[in-house]
Amino acid sequence: MRLRPGRPDIARHSHRFNVPVIESGAPLAVTWLGVSTLLLDDGSSALMTDGYFSRPSLARLALGKVSPSAARVDGCLARLKVTRLEAVIPVHTHIDHVLDSALVADRTGARLVGGESAANVGRGYGLAEERLVVAASGEPISLGAFEITLVKSRHSAPDRFPGEITAPVIPPVKASAYRCGEAWSMLVHHRPSGRRLLIQGSAGFVKGALAGQRADVVYLGVGQLGLQAEPYLVDYWHETVRTVGARRVVLIHWDDFFRSLSKPLRALPYAGDDLDFSLNVLSKLATQDGIALDMPTVWRREDPWA
Repeated sequence: MRLRPGRPDIARHSHRFNVPVIESGAPLAVTWLGVSTLLLDDGSSALMTDGYFSRPSLARLALGKVSPSAARVDGCLARLKVTRLEAVIPVHTHIDHVLDSALVADRTGARLVGGESAANVGRGYGLAEERLVVAASGEPISLGAFEITLVKSRHSAPDRFPGEITAPVIPPVKASAYRCGEAWSMLVHHRPSGRRLLIQGSAGFVKGALAGQRADVVYLGVGQLGLQAEPYLVDYWHETVRTVGARRVVLIHWDDFFRSLSKPLRALPYAGDDLDFSLNVLSKLATQDGIALDMPTVWRREDPWA
């Protein structure tokens, strides 16, 4: 453990914010929206992971119950000019991923895709059963122009609210109601372009789970990764990035998710993570493997395949 006061200075890593901006005619854009929320859009078909926009403060979570903020969700969707989605797919069901998923699905006509825990979040919101898709690990799901495959994974340690959600979650509720549920590695194949990516929303893994899978790009969750010992980071890199043969890694889930998206993003404090340590280790691995290691710019439509 390398706990100390303060938080990493993002300015020290400014050279990492280097994912190419999307250009006219590119077949697929990825927009990062904090934590593990990603919008994948080809101009006619789109899907989103998590859809976490409410981002209540730590004080609010500690003092009481929370509900999705319709104003924040609607404001973010309007800024993105998103009115329709094929699906909303929570990478797991902790509050910083799934709080708004059902509301975003409702607003956009999307299906809510995940495990039984995600389905119970949808049921609590009132989504109809035909809008809920319960995935089986390793089985492809067709969603518009995309084929996604959810592969069983693990949450990074520590998991403060482990276990599954076994009954509908009806907000307002305490943060502890959003148990981890099923954690996924999410493989995406954009059929028109042939582009493939892996979204690893949490810095946990199941050894060998991604063997035989391929992805050009990995959006790699690093939340709490900096609290682990260096051998764990090496194993995590191997089981995700090296296993799928990626040529670019984009780091996600490093930002302070108790801070509104209307404010400049900042890293999680050292008490909850150590982004400096993670970047130090991952940079060496990326250099060794000849892989680009970048960080995304919030709200910007980017082309990690360029």
